[in-house]
Amino acid sequence: MEFAIFVLGIAVVIAALILAFAPGRKVKPDPRLDAVLSGQGSIEGRFRSTLESQAQLQRHLAERFEALDKRLGESLSDSAAKTAATIAGIGERLTVIDEAQKNISELSGQVVTLQQILANKQARGLFAQTQMEEIVRDGLPPSLYDFQFTLTNRNRPDCVIRIPGNKALLVIDAKFPLECFELVRRATTDDGKKAAAARVRTDVTKHVSDIATKYLIPGETQTPAIMFVPSESIYAELHDSFSDVLQKAHRAQVMVVSPNILMLAINTMQTVMKDVRMREQADLIRKEVGLLVGDVKRLGDRVANLQRHFSQTEADLKDITVSTDKIVARGERIEKVELSPPDAKTLLS
Repeated sequence: MEFAIFVLGIAVVIAALILAFAPGRKVKPDPRLDAVLSGQGSIEGRFRSTLESQAQLQRHLAERFEALDKRLGESLSDSAAKTAATIAGIGERLTVIDEAQKNISELSGQVVTLQQILANKQARGLFAQTQMEEIVRDGLPPSLYDFQFTLTNRNRPDCVIRIPGNKALLVIDAKFPLECFELVRRATTDDGKKAAAARVRTDVTKHVSDIATKYLIPGETQTPAIMFVPSESIYAELHDSFSDVLQKAHRAQVMVVSPNILMLAINTMQTVMKDVRMREQADLIRKEVGLLVGDVKRLGDRVANLQRHFSQTEADLKDITVSTDKIVARGERIEKVELSPPDAKTLLS
């Protein structure tokens, strides 16, 4: 609007000039022209002010756009860094998940293998035998045990342990009947559970009887013999639901143990064996102590002799000091050149 007024003013001024300077026309001052010129100056000042305001607005907008662009770039960089970190974290989590899936697959394979072992009677016996052997090897020196040892009656227990000071062998059997407990776990009806429990009592009682018959030989093996159960849960189930079977085993001189109880028994054997070895060395220890006491007595005598020598040496040193003092006194008298004859007391001293 202001620009249009400015253009209109310029046109009016040009028209007035044309009329004023036309040929044959006298120039007369026109107050309206002065007013137009004055208005034109005012319009020009306002137009310049407007241009300066527009330039200042453009600079301000440019600064704002630059700041906004900078903040937008920083925000995009920060977002990109956070996004990269998030993606890296997701990758790490996916790696962990993959490892967990591999472990689950391996555990599943191990469970299947364990089920196959427990389903096969021969493999199950080998599993129990291996577990028992590892416990014995970890706790005892090789000279104190044997696996598959042949007794005088031609029977071969899974392990025998020799206890020092006792000729009788301690027998361990690892052929525990686990099939009957699988029947107990699979039974769903009351009749099935009763039949499975009866099977457990029959099989375990028979196994106890076999151990007592085959391995308990008077003078050759110790009582009780050990029946190894390769499962803590089955051992707990025996105590909870089949305590009568354990009582029969106790009366038959057969002790039922789990892996933890076998390790405790092996540790107890270690302590007993240490005591036996200490008793075997008791005479040697007493002899050495007697020799040590004799050495101490001789040391005391020698210290007393040395003390007497020191006392005698001290007396000798005192005598030497007296003689030295006399020599010094005589030397001083010689230095003074005492020519008078000494009296009798001086000569005697």
